[in-house]
Amino acid sequence: MKKITLILFLIAANLTFAQEETKTEDPYKISLYGFSRVDYIWDSRQSAQVREYNLNLWPLDEKLDANGNDINNAGANNFLSLVTRVGVKFSGPDVWGAKIFGVIEGDFFGNTEQSVALFRMRHAYAKLAWEKTAITMGQTWYPQFIPEVFPGVANFSTGIPFNPFGWASQFRLDQKLNTNFTFTFITYKDREFGAVPADNIQNSANYRSVIPNLHGKVEFRNKSIIAGAGYEFRQIKPLLESNGLKSEETLQTTSVLAYFKYNHDKFHIKAYAISGENLTNFVMLGGYATVDNGVDPVSYVGTKTNSVWFDIASNNAKTAPGFFFGYTNQEGTDANSGITNVYARGLSMTRGVKDMWRASARVDFKQNKFKLTPELEYTAATHGDAQNDLSISGNENKVGNFRANIVMVYSF
Repeated sequence: MKKITLILFLIAANLTFAQEETKTEDPYKISLYGFSRVDYIWDSRQSAQVREYNLNLWPLDEKLDANGNDINNAGANNFLSLVTRVGVKFSGPDVWGAKIFGVIEGDFFGNTEQSVALFRMRHAYAKLAWEKTAITMGQTWYPQFIPEVFPGVANFSTGIPFNPFGWASQFRLDQKLNTNFTFTFITYKDREFGAVPADNIQNSANYRSVIPNLHGKVEFRNKSIIAGAGYEFRQIKPLLESNGLKSEETLQTTSVLAYFKYNHDKFHIKAYAISGENLTNFVMLGGYATVDNGVDPVSYVGTKTNSVWFDIASNNAKTAPGFFFGYTNQEGTDANSGITNVYARGLSMTRGVKDMWRASARVDFKQNKFKLTPELEYTAATHGDAQNDLSISGNENKVGNFRANIVMVYSF
């Protein structure tokens, strides 16, 4: 009888201990998020595009055949699910008095045209957050991409090439100055979208530079307004040798930006502007060129790009119309002669996109975690001859592309 009592006691104690253990809260938390998405796209004209026409940049210049017919005056359409996304958020016990969490996120857009539909990394970072200071380490948005202030268009472009886009591995410091103002310093290196390589080696111009990109900005926030301004210094080293000689030449460029968002109960307005040289890494127009300065090795000069956009949309929980307008142009370089090669987007030694604008209208139909968005978009571009300084004028030709887009998203 004593043995049976002892066994029953041990079982009861074990059950109690197990229950106490179950009550103990696990300090480590993991949650999944993402969405399944399908896009139907119809275009009236051939365009510079990315990933099987999922993302259209600008309508292509006229290309006349022997009979005078414009070869690029032809439509395109596609069904795609490439931007379907999955992510993991995780957190754990405090580190050095800071709350800590991390994110790993990817989609199926691929890193190149050859890797379409393959999984690619978007975000992979950890963040330490104190009361007034936060440090982020890893890959996340470029400093020029503001998550709360980007176009709400249905097209996966998120406003490309008017709005900077992309991710980079970085060290980021956010310091609250007071209740409303924050100063941010970021040092980073380009990864997926970098300078056009002069030697056909991806990101070589970026990692050869011994100085990382340096970015600083000040931001104001209150209940209704987000506003900020930033400045960046960037250095690249396109070549290790030129004409058989060791090259120490680098290209230093700068850019400035400003952004604004006003949020009302019924609607919100966003606006953004950026100006700088060699903005290829943001999937924007422009880049850089090599210059023959009379001695070896060659030197470099950046091409200047300006861009501005605004977006207005309803905050209705079920039916939310929106409108977007963007404008961008190229202004050439500081070199009036001696340019030998161009490494840029939307620009060559002979022709280029002088300017372009885009207007689009959309309506989000939302219920629970499902969203259906039809969108109509028109993009107009002016192509012209490149001059000695790579500014564009003469023999100008205006073309346009109409895009109809329907997007269906189910989130979790």
